[in-house]
Amino acid sequence: MLDRQEIARLLRAVKAGKVPVAGAVERLSSLDTARLSSARIDHQRPSRRGIPEVVLGEGKTTDQIVEIVAHLFEKEATVLVTRLGPEAGEILAERFTRGRYDPLSRTFSWLAPRPGRRKIKGLVIVSAGTADSPVAEEAAVTASVFSLEVERVYDVGIAGLHRLLDELEILRRARVVIVVAGMEGALPSVVAGLVDAPVIGVPTSVGYGVAQGGMTALMGMLTSCAEGLTVVNIDNGFGAACAARAILGRKR
Repeated sequence: MLDRQEIARLLRAVKAGKVPVAGAVERLSSLDTARLSSARIDHQRPSRRGIPEVVLGEGKTTDQIVEIVAHLFEKEATVLVTRLGPEAGEILAERFTRGRYDPLSRTFSWLAPRPGRRKIKGLVIVSAGTADSPVAEEAAVTASVFSLEVERVYDVGIAGLHRLLDELEILRRARVVIVVAGMEGALPSVVAGLVDAPVIGVPTSVGYGVAQGGMTALMGMLTSCAEGLTVVNIDNGFGAACAARAILGRKR
């Protein structure tokens, strides 16, 4: 699959006479949608959106996931599977040894080699507590696959605010900050009051009783008085990374 940079390089090569038109047409034809037995793979997404198609493991059978991942490897396309159960994750790791299964973030990933690819700097991911790490790591793995360089600041919740203040230097040089928090969900508001970068709040389902599976954190973030705070869905580290990529990619 070709992303925008690769298409631009290909067209410049055609213009310079280094690649024949027929060869370019053949390569561009790989952008067609592929129909598998259980899915349609959108090979045009990297050129259209700048990010690869991602496979949601949740709700799919192991056989369906394996079929999709096998097709992506065959096409030398970047692979990211999210919300993987342990059984499916271990099978992917055993069968596709080039990829990486991460049980904490519940992801399987492989970054296809591309000449000239550079990491985009400026993303910091902050988590309130250790229990929020799975969602924070889903965001981190996704961001890395999307060519973002990630700095982590974990376990700095407001129950010990001095821990966050110790990391102010890192936070203030960020261009985008993702803040992951459960319980009452106050940490993104605190961070948004300390930095001038866009802050993306991710409520998690961590918390007792009236935390209501993340609803309290979500409502707290949505009613924040801090400017520049945007909020994604509960436990949606993937969505936060997508938003960060869109912001940083546009700035670039």
